[in-house]
Amino acid sequence: MGKRIISQARGKGSLTYQVRKAAYVYTIGYPGKDGEAEITDLIHSPAHSAPLIELRIDNEFFYNPAFNNCVVGQKIKINSTDPKMGDISILKNIPPGSSIYNIELNPGDKGKMIRTAGSSATLLKQQEHNKVLVLMPNKKELKLSGDCRATIGVIAGGGRKLKPFMKAGVKHYKMKARNKLWPRTSAVKMNAVDHPFGSGRGKRIKSKIAKRNAPPGNRVGHIRPRRTGKRK
Repeated sequence: MGKRIISQARGKGSLTYQVRKAAYVYTIGYPGKDGEAEITDLIHSPAHSAPLIELRIDNEFFYNPAFNNCVVGQKIKINSTDPKMGDISILKNIPPGSSIYNIELNPGDKGKMIRTAGSSATLLKQQEHNKVLVLMPNKKELKLSGDCRATIGVIAGGGRKLKPFMKAGVKHYKMKARNKLWPRTSAVKMNAVDHPFGSGRGKRIKSKIAKRNAPPGNRVGHIRPRRTGKRK
């Protein structure tokens, strides 16, 4: 009996290739009211690279990535006109040059960008028509609505990637805990029965553009790229 190739096995889903739903217990977001919130707890979430803070405003609890030097019991202002470190405010009220994270892409979506450990964006300047210019970590400038909310500060856990794995065994258990496919092998180095690009006699690599609706066995390479060729 035949055996599914790796891309088919991952596409079908199994005990080996599945999302650990139990890890996603905490949902990051912003409250629907203004006022003053209090940090009630610092939480380790297996689904997030950064530690989370639990905040309480009145009887409502919500979660946000922790910022550097935050402590339990600290007061956080929401939608303040003069925001400080850790406060949540709309972009047009935040001073230019501030480091911000968990930025809303559209007003009211509770934060979509800059949520990994150690990351932050920089608010550059206010523009016309209630627009704000934000410098992302990849040095690209993004124009957002001034009514989008963000948290002031830098996300904690910035040294996460600085610690080396030292040996392959440690990396093995790290990837196993997260249900990741590791080690990754180049497709052209595989046998023909293991991958559509396998057994590259003379390493003549086949076309790498797959159709958007291709089945898992053929859904390899570039998935319907928007453009090909060298950018002029």
